[in-house]
Amino acid sequence: MTHTDFESIIERIHSIMHQQVMPLEPLLLQQQWSRLFNAMNQIRTHVKAQGLWGPNLPADVGGMSLSIKQLGLISEVTGQSPLGHYCFGCQAPDAGNAELLHMYANDFIKQAFLLPLASGEIRSCFAMTEPHTAGSNPTLLDSTAELIDDHWVINGRKWFTTAADGAAFTIVMAVTDPQAPKHQRASMIIVPLDNPGYQNLRNIPVMGHAGSGYYSHSEVEFTNCRVPASHLIGQRGAGFKMAQQRLGPGRIQHCMRWIGIANRCFELMCKHINSRQITPTSTLADQPLMQAKVAESYAALNASRALVLETADIIDSAGFEAAKHHISMIKFECAGMLQLVVDNALQSMGALGMTDDSIVAFFYREERAARIYDGPDEVHKLSLAKSLLKKHQ
Repeated sequence: MTHTDFESIIERIHSIMHQQVMPLEPLLLQQQWSRLFNAMNQIRTHVKAQGLWGPNLPADVGGMSLSIKQLGLISEVTGQSPLGHYCFGCQAPDAGNAELLHMYANDFIKQAFLLPLASGEIRSCFAMTEPHTAGSNPTLLDSTAELIDDHWVINGRKWFTTAADGAAFTIVMAVTDPQAPKHQRASMIIVPLDNPGYQNLRNIPVMGHAGSGYYSHSEVEFTNCRVPASHLIGQRGAGFKMAQQRLGPGRIQHCMRWIGIANRCFELMCKHINSRQITPTSTLADQPLMQAKVAESYAALNASRALVLETADIIDSAGFEAAKHHISMIKFECAGMLQLVVDNALQSMGALGMTDDSIVAFFYREERAARIYDGPDEVHKLSLAKSLLKKHQ
């Protein structure tokens, strides 16, 4: 694909985002779920017809087969709206699940689960985090899967299982070998969610909003949940390794999505500051404190963007291992930048920023979690520091 061809793709995605996707945001903010999902499904059909579906997926399952950097640049555009990734078929957790299944699943799983997931016919979820063990350390998981009579029997409780509401299946990470070394204790197993041993206990309210469907985080339980042995993904005991590999490409997508959100909030902030009259002869734009917020937001945003694109270039040319320090850096740097920019935007908008009359409040409450999920910022900072100090001994 030439640079000109890719620029054309970006322009077409940008046009769909602004003309079709963003106008649907009031339905999200008003929680008119049925109308919203029906409208988004129409956009998804249009996106597929335009050949823009699945930018994260390889061509053999209907995707666009892009480089990591190209995928990141698209995520920056689709990330400007909370509806964007879903409309283009690259939303979490489906994107990471599809990539995982494409790399490791057997032929049965690929036919039964990957192909309908990649085409957008069904949705999925990923059940790893537990309410009673530290999410920052998946080696502490205590959900179990025991192989009995050629079936996995799964027991345990998970939470913050994103998009479980209405999903067709989950990938559950559970301990299959409790006596093995800590990084080889867990495996990943496919569980169809019509299984009688599975229960969605609740959609967890996040800052007062429980959500629905794709826009939800559930607490789920597995009680003697039986699935055939063939539902194992990859090798037994390889769950931790696969989880780490699943997160690698996702961090580029997350970070570029956060940059898209920050850009959107920055533009809304500047527009508001320029138009908000505070005296008969001046606007907020005349206030030095507001000018400082604009400058610091712009600098943080562009510094993060440059770092993420550099990281993507390293991955595309030398692989994920060569970029491991950069991957840690972009996670906490971009998450911190996002909180700074969104908070500055909300503060500059005053009372309006606190309401759902603007998308800023949605981003504020939903994306505060950026500093927590995919590993808390503190864990990434400690890991990076230890690696750097060891290197410089």
